[in-house]
Amino acid sequence: MREQRKVTESYWLRTAPGPDHPVLDADLDVDVAVVGAGIAGLSTAHELARAGRRVAVLEAGRAAAGVTGHTTAKLTAQHTLVYDRLRRTRGPDAARLYARSQSEAIEHAAALVAELGVDCEWETRDAYTYVRDRDRVAEVRAEAEAAREAGLPASFTTETGLPFPVAGAVRVTGQAQFHPVRYLRAVAADLLAHGGQVFEHTRVTGLTEGEPCRLTTEAGATVTARDVVIATHYPVFDRALLFTRLSPRRELVVAGPLGDGPDPHGMYITPEENTRSVRAAPRGPDGRRLLVVTGEHFTPGTGDPEAGFARLAAWAEAHFPGVTLDHAWATQDNESTDTVPLIGPFHPGARHTYVATGFGGWGLSGGIMSGLLLTSLITGGDRPWRDLYDPRRLKPVVREAGSLLKTQAEVARHFVGDRLKPPGSVENLAPGDGALVRSGGERLAVHRDEEGALHAVSARCTHLGCLVAFNRAERAWECPCHGSRFAVDGTVLQGPAVRPLEPRELD
Repeated sequence: MREQRKVTESYWLRTAPGPDHPVLDADLDVDVAVVGAGIAGLSTAHELARAGRRVAVLEAGRAAAGVTGHTTAKLTAQHTLVYDRLRRTRGPDAARLYARSQSEAIEHAAALVAELGVDCEWETRDAYTYVRDRDRVAEVRAEAEAAREAGLPASFTTETGLPFPVAGAVRVTGQAQFHPVRYLRAVAADLLAHGGQVFEHTRVTGLTEGEPCRLTTEAGATVTARDVVIATHYPVFDRALLFTRLSPRRELVVAGPLGDGPDPHGMYITPEENTRSVRAAPRGPDGRRLLVVTGEHFTPGTGDPEAGFARLAAWAEAHFPGVTLDHAWATQDNESTDTVPLIGPFHPGARHTYVATGFGGWGLSGGIMSGLLLTSLITGGDRPWRDLYDPRRLKPVVREAGSLLKTQAEVARHFVGDRLKPPGSVENLAPGDGALVRSGGERLAVHRDEEGALHAVSARCTHLGCLVAFNRAERAWECPCHGSRFAVDGTVLQGPAVRPLEPRELD
């Protein structure tokens, strides 16, 4: 029987506990309301506050504790194999604008770290995309050429700091890695110093667009704002139909102190082996470096995360002998159907609502860039890469039609096919496990806790009605259609859903 790897708190969150921010319990009037306190939301709010706007950030959970708190923490413009694809699908100018925007985000973060004196373990490192399969070397050579044409300090190489040979790699020099939560704690503190406000445990459930816009919260408070930014990872409002252009992806992470083996001295990723991402970071006073390995991506609500954790840990231990893996967690992001994030006006008719989403696993540079771009749009400025990220872009829709249709076909398969699967049995449910069962004429999501007690909730995701599935490794219900996640009692863990799964009684 496979040993279950215990899922822990993210290393970044454990080593950077932050101050509590208040719950919004009264109506509020501001210039800009930002929904979501990850790196995109806090970066946007911070830039706006520095520009003189009255800003409030509304976070459903804890600031920096969502996707940003569970990242691998690479801050790089080298995003696997993006530049050759951009060059082919949207032209060399688009590739150059993408490289410029991501590089400016890194430079901006470096300047902010220096200005504020942030102790966030900032390190300059080279970034690599590598392959071990010789049949894929041509892809890597093309990417190196495209990245170099786009303006990055990129080259093809077969030499890396990894403890195994590679067939080829793209190397981009002068990138960065850091402690993302410590960085965001400092950004939030400076936001407050400039008159901004941050509210935690304040879930936004409604949006009325207009002049002004109005947001309503789960607790009944109303926020009135001239402009609203939706930076909730996956947009919690569907009026823009962005869910048709986004596909959720969950990835696993294992981490722990290196043994006597060498530090890889770089940031690495490969599209092979269901993704492997590697880097090392400072870890405490003992001088040992922290190895962080990410991979085994899957659609939420599918696959076998327990087996994925086991494969990822085995890979890390085989390639880095002596490593002690004492942390394991998971992260989630959304990829747009044309690879480029969606940042800008929320929909074609939007005048005062904006969105930032679809970072495809590269949300650190993308989130910081979002803050610069959205602040420019709201304050009347401009950025040369505005149109590249505009969610209203039309021409790429033709080019992304194949990906869009594939995404929607997958959603339809789950929406219909999951309802045809035979229900599970409560009698066969082991402690710690969960299953969908039929009771009283409907499908229920039932979890048996370690003491043997049963907990039942509706199995219909409150976003668009797909059936959830149980993630045994993380003890959560997940929607395979759009990535909403719920605790075993139905509480929302991750959007786009904003309402919990309703409790049910078993027959």
